[in-house]
Amino acid sequence: MAPFPAHCPLPHHDGSPLHAPRRTELGDTARLRVRVPGAWGRAARIWLRSVHDGEPRYDAARIVGECDGWTWWEAEMTVTNPVARYRFLLEADGGYWSLNAQGLFRRDVSDYADFRLTSFPAAPQWLRRGTIYQVFPDRFARSAGAGSHPAPDWAVPSDWDHTAVEGTGPATPLQFYGGDLAGVAERLDHIQELGADVIYLTPFFPARSNHRYDASTFTTVDPLLGGDGALVALVEAAHARGIKVLGDLTANHSGDAHEWFRQALADPKSEEAGYYYFSADHRTYESWYGVASLPKLNWSSEGLKRRFVLDDDSAVARWLRPPFSLDGWRIDVGNMTGRLGATDLNREVARLIAERVREINPGAALLAEATNDAAPDFTGEHWHGAMTYANFTRPLWSWLGGDAAHVNFFGTPLAGPNRVGAEDFLATHLDLASGFSWDLRLQNMNALNSHDTARAATVMIDGGQLLGAVMMFTLPGVPVVFAGDEFGLKGSNGEDSRTPMPWNDSRRIEKDLRASYAALAALRRGQAALTEGGIRWLYAEGDAIAFIRETAGSAVLVFVARAAARADVAAGSLSQAQLAALAGQPAFGVGSVSVAAGNGCTSIRAGEAAAAVWVLPGTDTPAV
Repeated sequence: MAPFPAHCPLPHHDGSPLHAPRRTELGDTARLRVRVPGAWGRAARIWLRSVHDGEPRYDAARIVGECDGWTWWEAEMTVTNPVARYRFLLEADGGYWSLNAQGLFRRDVSDYADFRLTSFPAAPQWLRRGTIYQVFPDRFARSAGAGSHPAPDWAVPSDWDHTAVEGTGPATPLQFYGGDLAGVAERLDHIQELGADVIYLTPFFPARSNHRYDASTFTTVDPLLGGDGALVALVEAAHARGIKVLGDLTANHSGDAHEWFRQALADPKSEEAGYYYFSADHRTYESWYGVASLPKLNWSSEGLKRRFVLDDDSAVARWLRPPFSLDGWRIDVGNMTGRLGATDLNREVARLIAERVREINPGAALLAEATNDAAPDFTGEHWHGAMTYANFTRPLWSWLGGDAAHVNFFGTPLAGPNRVGAEDFLATHLDLASGFSWDLRLQNMNALNSHDTARAATVMIDGGQLLGAVMMFTLPGVPVVFAGDEFGLKGSNGEDSRTPMPWNDSRRIEKDLRASYAALAALRRGQAALTEGGIRWLYAEGDAIAFIRETAGSAVLVFVARAAARADVAAGSLSQAQLAALAGQPAFGVGSVSVAAGNGCTSIRAGEAAAAVWVLPGTDTPAV
């Protein structure tokens, strides 16, 4: 990859509207632009390398104009396949360079990181423009009527403000604090004041655990959460405020108390027995990671497809229709669904669910969890975006990580993340993000942490959570705030992080970040560059990162430093109008940041851990 930082700007392309069409259909002629900085001179030649039916072809690009020190080149490509791959080949400085979604290389590279155009149905605009607030119902809020729901027989009753969460141990999945859906409805003011406009609820089905990923049925809402009526009331109240609501569905497994599984156990000849993977003698069965309470679903069963997806009252369909009217689903462990050994029905299941969801509500969102390198399973054909940690959360933890020992680093045997420089953060981020189309990058869920991870406040340096939040709200992707982040809550693993919200005891607030989160959400909502714009990395070395998100109408420059540091933005990276605006006050800031020009570059300096976000004029391009 080309060295970073470079002595001058680098040739650039991304999938944003400055460089590529917003939407394409099969057979369309797509006009694709790449810009080359003036310091490179006029590149001798540029070709668009595109892949058609598996075979590459090369089309010469032509110069279409010059703006603000950039020479813009354009080439055309016929969209032959649903996922159309391309890169640019540049002849300059006596050699050849390949430009793909991972960066600029003076060598040949694999097709994996090629840019992508897709012709699949578009995701709803509200998804990419939204801010998601994740609610774990048992720990979010108890409504005034929650006392009428006694603890179930499986539970360990726990006091909201006085019983510590047991992060590891036999009581971990059984501690019952009694949060309910009416409690969520009663706190909609709080959610809206944070700037969130999408609520993501972890499962609401009856189960025998506090996390409810072991559903005993998909046909009703857990009475402990208030039953069906409580979900209807919550969604109606949220919709009245313009807030969307996503549910959480386990397509990979049910609980061992599920009505289907109980019937399957009782009668090996039943239709339900085919919904699971039993041994020949029917004594053992496959389960998620060997956890007996989570028997794995067998998607070769036509009966399962019907009852989980296709029927009007199926698990997928029932909750998207009135009176419940959910706005979409997050599919739990989507990467494992339909996969067992030599059997791989993952794409078939994804297609089945996606077609059904879009049939019921074309404006619904469909997200799926994939904790590893998610890109191979996320073309845009099925899932609109991934809940993944590989391309954002994991490298961010490594860059902003503090001295916390023995936090769960995403299931690895490591005691915690490596501490790396900004250049390694960037290399990892680009490596793991480059396999997505631009649309998918804008629609992936970006989370500092979640109900399945340690809390950022535990993992990161002092003040690092807010620096990470700046990155979360400004990088491509949909920001995800796990309830309690705004109060700086801590936790060393996913279970330990599921702390009841400190509504009643302000002493449990670790750090009040509500105003900062609200300001970042408002900034993102008000700037198209942060929801639609492309991205250019201006600096990434050691303790400092700088990048710009840009459209023709506006741009946003982001600087983050984990310690005293300086980012040198090369001359020519920004227009004169943008440089002038950079001298003004940032739209959002953390700590002390200054800007100075000299030595052929613009330096952004921090005397301590700090961040700043400036709103700048847009990026000029040659006329179409």
